[in-house]
Amino acid sequence: MGRIRLVALDLDGTLLTDDLVIEPRAKEAIRRVRERGITVTLATGRMFSSARPYAVELGLDLPLIVYHGAQVRHSGTGAILFERTIPLDLARCLITHIRQFGYAYNVYLDDRLYVESIQAENEKYAWRAGVDLHRVEDMLTFLQEEKREPLKIVALRDGPELDPLEAAIRRDVGEGVYLTRSLPHYLEMLNPEVNKARGLQALAELEGIRPEEIMVFGDSYNDLQMFRYAGLAVAMANAPAEVRAAADYVTGSNNDGGVARALEKFILGG
Repeated sequence: MGRIRLVALDLDGTLLTDDLVIEPRAKEAIRRVRERGITVTLATGRMFSSARPYAVELGLDLPLIVYHGAQVRHSGTGAILFERTIPLDLARCLITHIRQFGYAYNVYLDDRLYVESIQAENEKYAWRAGVDLHRVEDMLTFLQEEKREPLKIVALRDGPELDPLEAAIRRDVGEGVYLTRSLPHYLEMLNPEVNKARGLQALAELEGIRPEEIMVFGDSYNDLQMFRYAGLAVAMANAPAEVRAAADYVTGSNNDGGVARALEKFILGG
């Protein structure tokens, strides 16, 4: 591991407590890290508009890795520095699969969250993300008329019930789509070139930072590629066993000052 020049933080289950707030100790540790000239960014599956308020709270005026790395976008200017969308034919195929199971789902286009019908799962998701729902009569017709490709599609259901949907998509689409879960009840679908490591790589190349100079934090399966890319990977204590095993270091939980403790250990010398 080289000298750390960039720290990338997942949000849900990592930097955020279960109450969706940033602990004062973590906020202070991030401030001190930035005072040392180290870049701190967010690497999240959230939409840009959902992640941006936390960047503002932390005083981060720099590119954020959002949509699992499908987009790298500047928190201050909103400028898109990197983006990979889902081709329309693939998006239509994925939506058709979800419809066959009758599950609630979200479609993300131009940083807006679109739904075909507003179900309890959509409302809970929108509340958690702090964004509005935009309803359309027929999603396939809407996408065809807009002729724009979505950044992400998410099926919403209890975790085990998503398994047969995921199996069906993997069987029919194979490597043509990137499937991941930031939480057990979100099956997230993106361009096959997308993952957090790809977004992190795009940002690192813009900043002239090598992988070994990067420290990352995460708690779920969508963080594994980022763990393999970075020089120092930190898993939260609340992460699944497989995620913890892939990390270089396991810190405390998201509710127990885990982010601050690792920053103090490896950077601040606390």
